[in-house]
Amino acid sequence: MALFLDIHPDNPQSRLIAKVTETLKGGAVIAYPTDSGYALGCALGNKNAMDRIIKIRQLKRHHHFTLMLKDLSHVGEYAKLNNSGFRLLKKILPGAYTFILEGAKDIPNRLLNGNRKTIGVRVSSNVIVQSILEDLMEPMMSVSLIMKGYEFYHGNDVKTVLNNSIDLIIDSGHCPPEPTTVIDISDNDVVVLREGAGSLNFVN
Repeated sequence: MALFLDIHPDNPQSRLIAKVTETLKGGAVIAYPTDSGYALGCALGNKNAMDRIIKIRQLKRHHHFTLMLKDLSHVGEYAKLNNSGFRLLKKILPGAYTFILEGAKDIPNRLLNGNRKTIGVRVSSNVIVQSILEDLMEPMMSVSLIMKGYEFYHGNDVKTVLNNSIDLIIDSGHCPPEPTTVIDISDNDVVVLREGAGSLNFVN
């Protein structure tokens, strides 16, 4: 049965954030709110937890996991990014965007998307996400919580479906499921793969 934490959306309780990071470091899979709906997350490089997420979401083995970063200061450790790409990310993040970048040379294959060797990167504006990553002091591996036949607006919606499949659920009130805008800059061009919650005004 999942641990259920009610965390304030604007002023997250530090003791509860510490509980989340402790659980993540112990190998957990968590459901947490973002600026584009609920997501499933685990500690970076936790292969067992990533496999559990793949099973829960019924994903293909090489599905894109997203690297959830607190900010862009360490993005170069995980992805190759030229100056114009970095300026673009800096201009519009944090926000409801996923960027597809070329993976850095020495990161594990399991973090990359198949033969293309790309990686998804996010910097969420959600205060709870920011607090978790600040306390964790490393990125999370994450995928959106999308399951056919279900919509997740609150922690209780997640609890109803996944209470026995994951380890921790964060509730912070209403969290509508809007997908991120996905932008591929892995080949130096700006290619919009999916238009979602993130505005495309920056393109003009």
